[in-house]
Amino acid sequence: MIPADATGRTTKVARSGDKLLPSLGILLVTGGLVLLGWFAYLWFSPVPVPYQYELVKEGDNKAFPELELDAWPDLQLKQYNVSVEGVDKPIAAFTLAQKGNTSPVLLDWKNNTHEVLHTLDWKLSELSAVATAISKHTSKDALILSWWDTSRQINLLTGRETLFTSHMNEPLVVPLDWAGQSGDIKAHESKFWQSSVSQQERDQFEQFTQALTATPEEGAAKLRALVGSPREAYIVVHTTDLYKLGLIYPDKLGVAYQNLPLTGNMHGMINQMKVQLKNNDFDTYTLQSITDSEIRVFFLSDAQSSETLLAQMLPFTEKDAPLELKALQLMYQSGSYWVFNIP
Repeated sequence: MIPADATGRTTKVARSGDKLLPSLGILLVTGGLVLLGWFAYLWFSPVPVPYQYELVKEGDNKAFPELELDAWPDLQLKQYNVSVEGVDKPIAAFTLAQKGNTSPVLLDWKNNTHEVLHTLDWKLSELSAVATAISKHTSKDALILSWWDTSRQINLLTGRETLFTSHMNEPLVVPLDWAGQSGDIKAHESKFWQSSVSQQERDQFEQFTQALTATPEEGAAKLRALVGSPREAYIVVHTTDLYKLGLIYPDKLGVAYQNLPLTGNMHGMINQMKVQLKNNDFDTYTLQSITDSEIRVFFLSDAQSSETLLAQMLPFTEKDAPLELKALQLMYQSGSYWVFNIP
């Protein structure tokens, strides 16, 4: 085999008279057909993604009592395992939901590895509480702004109009070893989630993320411009939005995180976080409850990151509380979800 870095090489062919030429011609034609066939195979049969979704269970909310979705009896639910060849146990599990013929929405996600895959975990109970509050305390004409995945969940559970409705895969979050298959993974995800994103929606999402990295006053003005009218509007953020926004704008928002087991020694955990702050010269941190036995700590790298709109919408140590934010008005909070009115 010729090494990939061996460029500009030539091959000399020794000829033994004219009788070899017809055979050589046949070989070249045959070789050409084989190559054409191989390229056609690759074109119509793309390289499979490094994981597979396996349907485990489906039914209504009564088939999934552990999800506590009694308020939504019209949901059609499906549970999947995420498997990788050569790995005995599923690397993740998730539940999607649909109403009628609508495209599926990711409602619950559990990662069984230390690698980040597609998204970070959240508590479905907190999402349900937010959806219930939005249904109860906002008008039916209200517009909801949030990250595209949260937008789809809120739209499904509340019926409120959301600015984003598509499964956008933005940013694509996969282990480093899979980065070379990003194109195949995006195509696989779009097909599975029945997603077709318009350029207008992509442009609006870019404006939305830019607003979150701006100063509070500038960011709030950009959010209102996205609403485009004096209608009632709200923005919902989740603590994990920090990580996703940091992947898109690493020069504007420096984010790191660490999962820690919940123990009875809270004083020791706080000391551990302070050590991380000092050793890495981080600016501040905030917490996310993942399960009853595990928390996630998000660190911001510097003061500039702490001054972004998103950072000031979340509770960070030794920083002003979200209730004190003047650019937006805090309306409701459930766990890691924060809901603000856009004035």
